[in-house]
Amino acid sequence: MRAAVKIAVRGRVQGVGFRPFVFQLAATYQLNGTVQNNMNGVKIHLEGESERIQMFLSDLKIRAPRLSKINEILVEESVIENRAGFTIIASERSGTSMLVIPIDSAVCEDCLREMNDPNDFRYQYPFINCTQCGPRYTIIEALPYDRPYTSMVEFPMCDDCRREYEDPTNRRHHAQPIACPKCGPQLKLLGNLGEEIDSENPIKETIRLLKEGKVVAIKGLGGYHLCCDARNEQAVAELRRRKNRPLRPLAVMAASMTEVEKLSEFNVAERDLLQSPESPIVVLKKRDGFELAASVAPRMRTIGVMLPYTPHHHLLLADPELSCLVMTSANPSGLPIVFKDEEAFQYLDGIADYYLIHNRAILHPVDDSVVQLNDGKVDFLRRSRGYVPDPFTTNNDVTGIVAFGGQQKTTFTIGRNEQIFVGPHIGDLENIETIDHYQYELKHLLKWIDTPMKTAVIDAHPGYQVQRMAKEYLFTEVIEVQHHHAHMAACIDEHHLSGLTYGIILDGTGYGLDGKIWGFEIFSGDAAGFERMAHLHYTPLPGSEKCIREPWRNAVAMLIGYHGDAGVVLAKAIFTDKSAEIEMLEKMIEKNLNTVYAGTCGRLFDAVSAICGITRVSTYDGEAAIQLAELVNDQVIYQPYPFDLQETDGITIDFSKMMKEICNDVLTGEDIAMISGRFHETIVVAIVGSMVLLKERNPHANTNVVLSGGSFHNRYLRKRVRTELENRQFNVFVPEQVPCNDGGLSYGQLAVAAAKRSANQCVLECQQK
Repeated sequence: MRAAVKIAVRGRVQGVGFRPFVFQLAATYQLNGTVQNNMNGVKIHLEGESERIQMFLSDLKIRAPRLSKINEILVEESVIENRAGFTIIASERSGTSMLVIPIDSAVCEDCLREMNDPNDFRYQYPFINCTQCGPRYTIIEALPYDRPYTSMVEFPMCDDCRREYEDPTNRRHHAQPIACPKCGPQLKLLGNLGEEIDSENPIKETIRLLKEGKVVAIKGLGGYHLCCDARNEQAVAELRRRKNRPLRPLAVMAASMTEVEKLSEFNVAERDLLQSPESPIVVLKKRDGFELAASVAPRMRTIGVMLPYTPHHHLLLADPELSCLVMTSANPSGLPIVFKDEEAFQYLDGIADYYLIHNRAILHPVDDSVVQLNDGKVDFLRRSRGYVPDPFTTNNDVTGIVAFGGQQKTTFTIGRNEQIFVGPHIGDLENIETIDHYQYELKHLLKWIDTPMKTAVIDAHPGYQVQRMAKEYLFTEVIEVQHHHAHMAACIDEHHLSGLTYGIILDGTGYGLDGKIWGFEIFSGDAAGFERMAHLHYTPLPGSEKCIREPWRNAVAMLIGYHGDAGVVLAKAIFTDKSAEIEMLEKMIEKNLNTVYAGTCGRLFDAVSAICGITRVSTYDGEAAIQLAELVNDQVIYQPYPFDLQETDGITIDFSKMMKEICNDVLTGEDIAMISGRFHETIVVAIVGSMVLLKERNPHANTNVVLSGGSFHNRYLRKRVRTELENRQFNVFVPEQVPCNDGGLSYGQLAVAAAKRSANQCVLECQQK
């Protein structure tokens, strides 16, 4: 029996070879009709035998291209039009957008085989791609995703590429970035004055320069990297000097998994992350006998590693003498990643010796994503290239909600229907360049996602840039969300939890409802609201930001805050060269001059790190905490220091006894790694003890617990807190797809606004009844 159906497919179905797949599937089952990209996704008209249509629909789900992600398939009966054959028709550009924007993907194995085949006409072509790999988001100007609306419009297809593009049986059928040496983008090597270096093969010349110890700025998929030989200590040290990056670890790109194995230890899950189409930087444990330059990741037991993800990366790493390269984002400190050629020469002057560039414009820059396996779960330190702007699904209607994030590691998030789009990593909103970059990317995603601007959501901190930025847009309402409630709500929404939930938030800085700085909290609530049940005892931060940049000041202030005159004595014994400064800090605290009060996990780590002599002055965000955590063995359970839980209206965690004993241990020469381990375990025991008290107070409360905040990137804390809570019958959830640091803040802000909207609608409906 003949029939006809209309099929709407929604999800990540553009830019992933979905129409060619549909074409070939229709041919397999001898069905006629059309397939078309539109603003909703992919639209299919299908005619043929009913049984064959059902087989088609079954395969549509289970055999879809590897880069696709189907969220919904809608099927309804249609009128038989007696179509002859099956065709791909021009995209429809009208209507309300429901599109999922295609993401960039690492070059696939099929393309690599062709690139390395001397008989293939794309032999060693550095921009080879197909429907299953290559640039997407970074080259798109407008939607739907078609070549005329990408930066590939500058490269008309040659006859050979055109034949492949139009051949429904070819892997490059409707591959929008299709190109070859005759018609596509090209590489060229430039000197530090912008002059072209005369070379028949820019890749081979770049390899030669890298072997000589030169620093080369390399234009990639989402921006420029600064690159040098990772085994050349002199080259790595010089790159650090020029970039003014003395200690922060540098990521490396290894030629293959064989090379990765020489550098680090990894398990199956970490290997799969490295080899995935997203190809993120994966933080791995260094192998004994680590053979890279010591300056790559000084004082660290871990190393950030990625595999080549563009064809020209593979070509650069093909030389066996150059099998591992430093690949660090080419941005001067505090500025966004460099992606325009003219900016590269402006901002990288004096840093790069040479520039390996190409003439395919990057329209939307993206930093490399960074992940680690933490307690067996994926833990995003930065969610960007390969993942952005792929949407999350939620149980609430989030249409018209735009969340602006925070001040550091910021992202924005846009809601449409039940889809949540988190934008790319932007960075810290501390200069006009980063703010302009933020607004440029937000403007484009707002246009593409096409959602009404109803509700702006911002961090409650009155000094954050997002407070001002949100007011530049014409939103119906603006909602302020407490920083740590947003962290909690992000994890709640990611796991689709309902009912009251405990939130344990360990973080660096967040503006509290009482005007103090929060960051060591236990909440009870949901995405719509919360009550603070426990927190860290407040201690002073004289000089505020200066205390954060110079942790020794924070340590002194904490000792004085906990122990008064005795704390001054301890501080002078620890910081023997700072007697005058300690007395000045004492007076600032006494007179409350430029002094705020804080109870945060980040500042606690800073203080202990400084007391232990690990990091007294920070050269990058989180350095003191990271270096302290590097000393801890997460396979060991340490003996905790003493502390107090003070029960009043809530629970106040008092670490004054711990701080005193740590000082005494340092002064008597105890092993610093052991001190760090005991300090970590004290935090764990204090949190678990607080949770036990809360459970005793309310034995019938929901036992779901979410862990969030940037301090939960710490492997020891995450593993031990989860283990101990689960041993006490709590159900523990951690962020797995959204960063627990401030990169996930905007997602949580949107979840809060959506939950409040839903609650208000329920109230309104009840009143109407």
